[in-house]
Amino acid sequence: MTTPRVQRPTGELTMSESAPRIAATLDELVSGATERVEVRTSDAKSGARFERLVVDGRRCFLKVLAPEDDWIMRVTGNTSNWEFKVWQAGLYGRTPNLIDHTILGMALEGSRLSILMADCADDLVPPGDDPLPAAHHADFIDAMAAMHAHFLGWRDDLGLQELSRRWLFFAPETIAPELETADVPGPIAVADQGWALLPDRAPRLHDLVRAVHLDPGTLSDALRSTPLTFVAGDWKLGNVGRRPDGRTVLLDWAYPGEAPPCWDLTWYLALNRARLPESKEATITRYRRRLEAHGVATDEWWERQLGLCLVGMAAVFAWEKAVGDQAELDWWERAALDGARWL
Repeated sequence: MTTPRVQRPTGELTMSESAPRIAATLDELVSGATERVEVRTSDAKSGARFERLVVDGRRCFLKVLAPEDDWIMRVTGNTSNWEFKVWQAGLYGRTPNLIDHTILGMALEGSRLSILMADCADDLVPPGDDPLPAAHHADFIDAMAAMHAHFLGWRDDLGLQELSRRWLFFAPETIAPELETADVPGPIAVADQGWALLPDRAPRLHDLVRAVHLDPGTLSDALRSTPLTFVAGDWKLGNVGRRPDGRTVLLDWAYPGEAPPCWDLTWYLALNRARLPESKEATITRYRRRLEAHGVATDEWWERQLGLCLVGMAAVFAWEKAVGDQAELDWWERAALDGARWL
């Protein structure tokens, strides 16, 4: 597979190459902090700990996580603190400036990772069910495409999220240990219910995603015949916002690694569908056009990669669609079954 030629954009896509700040301890990271208040964000579901604080007169946000406390780290297989590896390698700093990752520094102590960020709460997408402003949605898709175009052809030598592991986030075998804990995480309990419903509600989709769970390598091999890039991995609206200057805020690069550009796109479609100001099809077309505008030729691989990513995303979230409305479940069943022709 030949990586498509990319004409690197200029201007707004300039980057900062400043050395990432790495502290030896959490205390060093937040030295001199005042007004420390522990908070629980409305979108937080993982078990991580959060604080708002002021450091050197700047309002900041602190996230502290470790696999023993964070079930998402466990089900995704993140035992080596991927976000720290990405920070240490300077990938945040190499991201186009139209994306604001907000990170100021990190500290890793054993398995516990502390991430200090600028407080951007006022710029994040507000919780709720209202559709996104069309202009904001367009900016998010453009920022996603710009990031993917910039890193196209990137190869993982850091030991981040392995491609085959992505389809297994919520697979029954993956969540089984979490179902045995004293305090089962809410999303895990719903996933267990959803998988039980899926055979009756969408039997063909059930058979397809179970085949992927049992043999994840076939899907990975097929996707590796298409272009790959660096992905942040979690473009849900709880992690996204818009700065007053138009930059896109992108938080929680929790599942970073080498993956198809369409993976972030289909994740965005799966988790944000109720708030999209346009159809999924229109969003897909918008992303492709923006990717091409950022210099990526897509004719030779687009349909194949998109179809296969829709299969993979169904393997991740078919349970969530099974506990929802029929029209949404039907859309994903049609999309995944059509995508399976590329396997």
